[in-house]
Amino acid sequence: MFKTIADMHAIREAKKADLMIRLDEKATPTAEGGRMHVLVCAGTGCTSSNSAKIIEHLNDMVHEKGLENEIKIIKTGCFGLCAEGPIMMIYPDHVMYTRVDIEDVDEIFKSHIVGGQVVTRLLAGTDEKHKAHNAMGSMEFFSKQHRIALRNCGAINPECIDEYIAKDGYLALEKALTEMTPAGVIDLVKASGIRGRGGAGFPTGLKWSFAAPQVADQKYVACNADEGDPGAFMDRSILEGDPHSIIEAMAIAGYAIGANQGYVYVRAEYPIAVQRLGLAIEQAKKYGLLGKNILGTGFDFDLEMRLGAGAFVCGEETALMTSVEGHRGEPRPRPPFPAVKGLFGKPTVLNNVETLANIPVIMLKGADWFNSMGTEKSKGTKVFAVGGKINNVGLVEIPMGTTLREIIYDIGGGIPGGKAFKAAQTGGPSGGCIPASHLDTPIDYDSLVAIGSMMGSGGLIVMDEDNCMVDIAKFFLEFTVDESCGKCPPCRIGTKRMLEMLEKICEGKAGPNAIEDLEDLAKAIQASSLCALGQTSPNPVLSTLRYFRDEYVAHVVEKRCPAGVCKNLLTFSILPEKCVGCSACSRKCPVNAISGELKKPFVIDPNKCIKCGVCMDTCKFDAIIKK
Repeated sequence: MFKTIADMHAIREAKKADLMIRLDEKATPTAEGGRMHVLVCAGTGCTSSNSAKIIEHLNDMVHEKGLENEIKIIKTGCFGLCAEGPIMMIYPDHVMYTRVDIEDVDEIFKSHIVGGQVVTRLLAGTDEKHKAHNAMGSMEFFSKQHRIALRNCGAINPECIDEYIAKDGYLALEKALTEMTPAGVIDLVKASGIRGRGGAGFPTGLKWSFAAPQVADQKYVACNADEGDPGAFMDRSILEGDPHSIIEAMAIAGYAIGANQGYVYVRAEYPIAVQRLGLAIEQAKKYGLLGKNILGTGFDFDLEMRLGAGAFVCGEETALMTSVEGHRGEPRPRPPFPAVKGLFGKPTVLNNVETLANIPVIMLKGADWFNSMGTEKSKGTKVFAVGGKINNVGLVEIPMGTTLREIIYDIGGGIPGGKAFKAAQTGGPSGGCIPASHLDTPIDYDSLVAIGSMMGSGGLIVMDEDNCMVDIAKFFLEFTVDESCGKCPPCRIGTKRMLEMLEKICEGKAGPNAIEDLEDLAKAIQASSLCALGQTSPNPVLSTLRYFRDEYVAHVVEKRCPAGVCKNLLTFSILPEKCVGCSACSRKCPVNAISGELKKPFVIDPNKCIKCGVCMDTCKFDAIIKK
């Protein structure tokens, strides 16, 4: 346990010397007998692809060769390039290997780790320029990013508090406790311009300033780690790769508002994040960085985890607090707001994981540094989980104001198969679809709202020409209907009715007024729901109606799905001029809907066809079409 601040600095200096092999960009490449750090991603994605076995095998080989003093195998968090996992990074060579199989480990160990020869076939990146440089920075995926919230992910062992301390961890807490007043901390956060990264973007410092003057016998700090948007994994990756940054930030927030207790609400479906956060809390308590009289300053702050069952509504702050209290997660009417009456009826500040991850850096580098990035009203950076129809699936952190085009084509590597970009959904089920006409829109809070979407927590799902936008709206609404807590009728009943209308449209059974009725209902739900989940649930519908109304018209009036997705509106047929009469499609058809004679064109019986698409997948001559 640190009895004094000097104790912490002693650990920092001792461990920093060990980490210099990673921290020093100019470190000399490893020579025979030199020290080497081999970092292997142990985030959820890479772990699911056997990175744990890779780490185990590497450790076995190091032990077998007696090289424990020369080579360190280190588990780390997500590097961000998730589609290329498992990922291995070797320092001081700055070489990144991707898609490493357990069968590749022996070759990497013998050729590179021991022999000094890079295994070129496993290098990250596809272009020869990058392969020649052997460096992350030469990849466009990394070079266009600016990592603040993700600064330690992929750089340190998240299960070792000493490594976090060596990377200036807990210096911000020390600064707050020894050099600043609580009001000074809040003023700094306000001056930085940081806004909440979990939803509507409320100014963080302003939120803290509401709670600070409240008079109460108890105050709380809470962290929303209940990441529920489909395709979103930003907060999970920070908790897995840098859990101490959240602990430090929550302690700083506690000092600022006068709270001595914090709660992290994290979903139980994140087992690695839960395990590492729990370990980090234990380590911080052991070192005296949580608990009584932190760093000898007289400040007390403790922290606990609460596991959520995965209810999307518990991402809403009042529902989250209700769940932490042990009740069914349902939203409460506001006002009173949590800063006045939150957890257990006491003043509470709630921020999400990514927001908190920025706080220690802001404390150390200053408000001017942070607000020099981004746009006038959206400062700093934003982390996005980019998925869907894009080549570089993964986590990216970009300065606010970066355009959607840069994210998709420069960082994301474009659309697979050279297909045309159609839309991007930001903000998950609460957000909206952005069409190709807005590809050059700067990504910031206000710009996204202006075009009918929102930042949300940072999910970004890319769609191409093969996606049906009516079907996409239906997909997100299905999710919202399932996740509605049912407390208020507009959300409980209205979203269900809206989904039924969308199902009829996709099945070709909608009446002539279906589009107008759908739009009216969406606006009514938006205006009358109790919480943000209900109020934003119509956004995917309204945004697709705004930009892709012609697709709705095709479904309702022409009984046709232009993208060829909605099965009830599809017709499969065989082009006689292309069919060679091989009978492959007929033999594969599960309902015997295809008939004909060998070496003559076959035909599909539309009354028997179940529109499964097996025939189209089977045909080698592109003779089968759907329309």
